[in-house]
Amino acid sequence: MTSDGGAIPDGQVEAPDDPMEFMAWATAQGWGDGLPLIPPTPERVAQFTASAGRPADSVLLEVPPANAWCTVEKLAINACMAGAAPEAMPLMMAALEAMAERPFDLFALNTTTSSVVPCLFVNGPSRDRLDLPYQAGCFGGAAGAGPAIGRAIRLVMRNVGGQVAGETSKCVLGQPARVVGLVMGEWEERSPWSPLAERRGVSGDAVTVYGTIGTMDIADIAADDGRSLAWVIGQSLAYVGTNAYISHWGAEVMVVVPPPWADMLAAAYPTIEDVQEALWRNACHRVDDFPETHKRWLAERDRISPDGTAYIVEHPSDVIVMCAGGLGNLHAGGLHNFGPTRAITRPF
Repeated sequence: MTSDGGAIPDGQVEAPDDPMEFMAWATAQGWGDGLPLIPPTPERVAQFTASAGRPADSVLLEVPPANAWCTVEKLAINACMAGAAPEAMPLMMAALEAMAERPFDLFALNTTTSSVVPCLFVNGPSRDRLDLPYQAGCFGGAAGAGPAIGRAIRLVMRNVGGQVAGETSKCVLGQPARVVGLVMGEWEERSPWSPLAERRGVSGDAVTVYGTIGTMDIADIAADDGRSLAWVIGQSLAYVGTNAYISHWGAEVMVVVPPPWADMLAAAYPTIEDVQEALWRNACHRVDDFPETHKRWLAERDRISPDGTAYIVEHPSDVIVMCAGGLGNLHAGGLHNFGPTRAITRPF
């Protein structure tokens, strides 16, 4: 996007090659995000398109709210500016194509008042090949390729889709992931369950794209068994201000548990489906705990079960569970989405 709302022009334009000058110039055009940008020279962009394995003019998706076509070349330009590696092109292409699927509801994600952002969760051997974090600091802080890949996706949303804060995007507060995204792997080798993507029907290298409003730390030092731990995690997930409570049915919630806690849950519950159900049953509130206005809201949306319980999501399968993080124990991560949007998994 240009500063007056126009799209990035097709073809080449003259721009400074000096990184500092280019950043100032690109930001003035409305193409930056406040961080340094690498000038996308033809030679650099060609490295990305070569790694894509598809023609540069191949269309990946139509990006709302501008409803502009994102081609392989436009992704390459933004990935270059973001500092991503050319080798990450297949992952980024698969992620963008997943975001185009209707259940993901990309238009809503890009225009809502919520702070929701598309995040990437990766399975398969490419986790290591692409240097993606999945151990200590995987949500942020571990050095690696994740932030640049996430930033490339965000620049596509900004520069191709025309997402402008306060204008086309009504996001009230935002969050840091609206600049660098969240890109991480699953620690499959330390998980007591089969990989997330495999459970969703895709084996090997795969990406699950999930829209989250942010990361939530869930801490506990008292639980000494999986059942009490499931209660702590579930109760923590069901905070009353989550968008899942104010929307109609259709929301999902993600839980990322580190290996020590995953082992505790697996010892108490034989299958991952049992873990999901335990978390779901604990992620709720008695409807009598809500003010009268909110009781009516929940009742009008059929959010109250016959026994007077309001669950954060409709089904146990709507609780997405994966294993990642350090071995320090004591913490899990909750990632809420903002309403009736669905995670999408694709191979790459």
